[in-house]
Amino acid sequence: MTRRALPQHIGFIPDGNRRWAAHRGLPKEEGYRFGIEPGLALFELCKKLGIPEVSVYGFTQDNTKRASPQIQAFRAACVEFALEIARRGAALLVVGKYGSSQLPDELRAFQTRQGEGIKVNFLANYHWEWDLAGLAEGEIRSREVSQLDLIVRWGGGRRLSGFLPVQSVYADFYVVDDYWPDFRPEHLDQALTWFKQQDRTLGG
Repeated sequence: MTRRALPQHIGFIPDGNRRWAAHRGLPKEEGYRFGIEPGLALFELCKKLGIPEVSVYGFTQDNTKRASPQIQAFRAACVEFALEIARRGAALLVVGKYGSSQLPDELRAFQTRQGEGIKVNFLANYHWEWDLAGLAEGEIRSREVSQLDLIVRWGGGRRLSGFLPVQSVYADFYVVDDYWPDFRPEHLDQALTWFKQQDRTLGG
């Protein structure tokens, strides 16, 4: 695929961690740690392809209503992933309710973008209402995040689940039925091939 045919900004919704664990007879919270290595592999693929910007759903404010072991597990997994991609050269920006105790301390340094490489917007303790509430002050709180071209969701769900609603308005949406911990590079290849076939006139 030529660089010109690549989306300039891809959103990733890595869903299905709990169902993956349950199908293997594991506690639901065990699924999150198995999503870290797939996330790092996907990050490296995007870097190799030269995609300038990606956004990744870490966890939402709604997710913090789950059982305590699950909250601890997905927070730990998000911290490990975010710190590792920063170490690997990501220009990391964490987007989420910054004043909340639910945002891990380790991520607070990334409330402003850090780094010079591929832009990664990591949604942690995010909620669309929190984002849009910034309009009362003149602009959305995710204002540094550009318009999305493509969104890829694992786990079979056919919904945005509040993922960056303003930036998603013209995004094409590709669904992978496999659970996120079962990520394979072909998933991204297939999504990009599909994207290339879409009509991107955006109504023009």
